[in-house]
Amino acid sequence: MRTGCEGAWHVAPPGVLIHWLLRLLLFVLCLLAAWGGPGPGARVCVARLQGTIGPASASYLARAIGEAAGQNAQCLIIELDTPGGLLDSTKEIIQSFLRSPVPTVVYVAPQGAWAGSAGCFITLAADVAVMAPSTSIGAAHPVGLGAGGEKQDETMKQKLENFTSSYIEAIAARRHRNFEWARSSVRDSAAITADKALELNVVDLLAEDRADLLRKLDGREVGGRKLSTAGATVVDLPMTSREQAFQMIAHPQVMLILMLVVMYGIIGEMTSPGAILPGVAGVIALLLLLYLASVLPMNVTGLALIGVAIGLFIIDAFAPTHGVLTAGGVIAFFLGTLMLFDRSEPYLRLSMLWVLPATVVTALFFIFVAGAGIRAQRLPNRAGAETLLGRTVAALEPIDAQGGRVFLEGEYWKAASPEAIPAGELVVVTGREGLTLRVRRAVPSEEDRS
Repeated sequence: MRTGCEGAWHVAPPGVLIHWLLRLLLFVLCLLAAWGGPGPGARVCVARLQGTIGPASASYLARAIGEAAGQNAQCLIIELDTPGGLLDSTKEIIQSFLRSPVPTVVYVAPQGAWAGSAGCFITLAADVAVMAPSTSIGAAHPVGLGAGGEKQDETMKQKLENFTSSYIEAIAARRHRNFEWARSSVRDSAAITADKALELNVVDLLAEDRADLLRKLDGREVGGRKLSTAGATVVDLPMTSREQAFQMIAHPQVMLILMLVVMYGIIGEMTSPGAILPGVAGVIALLLLLYLASVLPMNVTGLALIGVAIGLFIIDAFAPTHGVLTAGGVIAFFLGTLMLFDRSEPYLRLSMLWVLPATVVTALFFIFVAGAGIRAQRLPNRAGAETLLGRTVAALEPIDAQGGRVFLEGEYWKAASPEAIPAGELVVVTGREGLTLRVRRAVPSEEDRS
């Protein structure tokens, strides 16, 4: 450094140089931060939600939000592909989004995925809504089912429609999205493609894949927070085994199978007492069925028809009607299974490939298994001491209250009678006490006849 009048150069002290170098380094780091580069250890958490929206889905996303917050993630990406689900579970998910400490990004993916019905609500509720090409969103009209799966009257349907339309409109308005289209998705079951959704301001971005999504999210400000996602570490948050199990069974097909197991198991145990395994399987299936009844709306009329069918099958086993009641049971079971779920919603449709085999197998079960078991229980005893009752045999020696003997079924038996019976006279076995048979005179005596 040059100082003074003489033009001499003097070297600054080392401490001053280090001070200026540190200030320069701090300035460079501030510039990098301003440019939005990912900080050390930046993370993005990813949750995958596929299938019907139910209690397991709501529990899973609530846990994923908590884990993402615990890891101080830049955001939580939910890769969504669903035909719809329950309104109560959807509300729980939306409430989790609204109080989430980390930004939520719903990504309708992969290509060909669908955010239908409940999925439309969830997508609109996210901080950032993104769709992959060749995906669709909409058709959020509520299912017209009441408590227990009964069809609602027009007044209740109108109330539910008004509530859901105002609810989705409020969600879209909060996220500054097209609330008019959101309302039409409920009232008119409107559905649109990804390109149209971006054009109508239903979603914020289109992304080809996850890498493209991270690039487009980088530098985006969400809730006063600037996202740093380019080059961030992606952390997958899969469902737990419990969540996967409950998510997997929340399907009409699984519910139908469990219902059949309940019928076959419990009735099999009743017709074959002591088998144990059918009864245990039936009880376990019954508990799972009761859980699913709170997840999937069932139609009471369909359940009643299935109950009538079971009753007709059993009655036919006790009172043979040449198959008339069995035929009625087959028809009632088929109609009941068809009506068990509302077929207007794709995720509640039970294919005929399931209904027909279930009907045939159930009819064969009651005709050849349960029916045979019931008829077998009504047959007279063919073995054991009970087969001796009512048999007629000759007394080998005099029989009285103190005893005597008879020969029956290749064995000598002690016999006792309240009246004296001479040897050689016919007696009828009326009971058994241990190894002694109780008998009476087969032909009434002269005194008895007089």
